[in-house]
Amino acid sequence: MTTIILGIFEEGLVYAIMALGVYITYRILDFPDLSVDGTFPLGAAFTATGIAGGFIHPAAALPLSFLLGAMAGCVTGLIHVKLKVRDLLSGIIVMTALYSINLRIMAIGDENATTKATLAVSVDKNDLLLSSRYVREPALNNPLLLLVLLTAAVIALLYWFFGTEQGSALRATGANQSMARAQGINTNTAKVLGLVVSNGLVALAGGLLAQYQGSATIDMGRGAIVIGLAAVIIGEVLLDKVFRNFALKLLSAVIGAIIYYVVITVVLRLGLESTDLKLLTALVVAVFLAVPYWKGRYFTKPVRKEGAPHA
Repeated sequence: MTTIILGIFEEGLVYAIMALGVYITYRILDFPDLSVDGTFPLGAAFTATGIAGGFIHPAAALPLSFLLGAMAGCVTGLIHVKLKVRDLLSGIIVMTALYSINLRIMAIGDENATTKATLAVSVDKNDLLLSSRYVREPALNNPLLLLVLLTAAVIALLYWFFGTEQGSALRATGANQSMARAQGINTNTAKVLGLVVSNGLVALAGGLLAQYQGSATIDMGRGAIVIGLAAVIIGEVLLDKVFRNFALKLLSAVIGAIIYYVVITVVLRLGLESTDLKLLTALVVAVFLAVPYWKGRYFTKPVRKEGAPHA
């Protein structure tokens, strides 16, 4: 039972880092970025290939995964701002291209194949930074300890970044592009920068998951954007009234990811087929998106207007 609980928190924290990336595009930049479904397995494919082939140390694979995801995000941004392709279509284009790229990345080093959909990384042969095998070990390689520290570091760095001039420009662009341009902000640069940071974090989460579960698959990013949205929305709905500071709002996405995985685990324990998880995720997102409307419509007392005083 303890192993199951720890596993929920650990996998929730992995997806929490992805949720922080989704938070940047969805909540701050107001950009529907579907390339997330491609950059998540991109980080996993690169990490698994590099470690299995002996090209990259497991620790070095993480920042390199971030850089690779950042490059993919930059491409999405440039397609949008330079080619004037709509935001949704820009993400779809990059997501589609990354599917083939990821297949080829995982086949690097295999002389018998040009593409590969699955690649295993053995914890016995490689000194992985984190692995589900070390769930209950009270040591520095305990995944929970590493993931808590890494998540805290990511939140601290994002809090610092969005307090800088560039970060403030990014937030202003998402809030009101016309006003941001009137203030002299290059909104195109801000959009590209936001996509760079967002997809970098998503690819970093993919690299972490590849090490944690000991494999990378081409389909592991399918529905990643929905999982990220679920985490963000759950955190906002439950904690928005309490968490008003920006750092706490980032933390709410992390808590939302953990809550999401608690719900998923409980439902699976009750007998739901794993093939129905995407349906469950969609329902969870739909319900939590509707909660603010339901609260305003059915649970908020109407304000009584006072009549004009008599003369």
